Amino acid sequence: METRVRDLLRRKGHDVVATAPTATVRECIATMVKHNVGSIVVMDGAEVAGIFTERDYLRRIALRGRTSRTTRVEEVMTPDVIRVEPDTLVEQCMQIMTAHKCRHLPVVDDGKLVGIVSIGDCVKQVSHDAQSEADTLKAYITGQYPA
Repeated sequence: METRVRDLLRRKGHDVVATAPTATVRECIATMVKHNVGSIVVMDGAEVAGIFTERDYLRRIALRGRTSRTTRVEEVMTPDVIRVEPDTLVEQCMQIMTAHKCRHLPVVDDGKLVGIVSIGDCVKQVSHDAQSEADTLKAYITGQYPA
């Protein structure tokens, strides 16, 4: 079974934690903690301007001695965001994240942000699909598969 991002979003929801480019890193971290997420999408109006992740914080704030109270997120976000579309296969998302060493992919449909998928979301979905396939094969082999 080939699950697409749209199917995954249908189950997990379309909510995206987002912020403005002018927000401080401290405000972004507080929002991420509040929502228990590892990234926040930086929006400039209706456009995705970038993404800020836990990894960005470690590399661009903590290791460089910057302060999260005064640094604006637009100064330290990842501006070149890799995006996927709702018709992208979940397995393709995993390949993209592995190749680009990222853990979150904003989902854009016709230029509009409609969700975000994480590596955890994808792994959970692939595991679910594998279990469903195993259950179907077991039912078929034991003769319990519907005719």
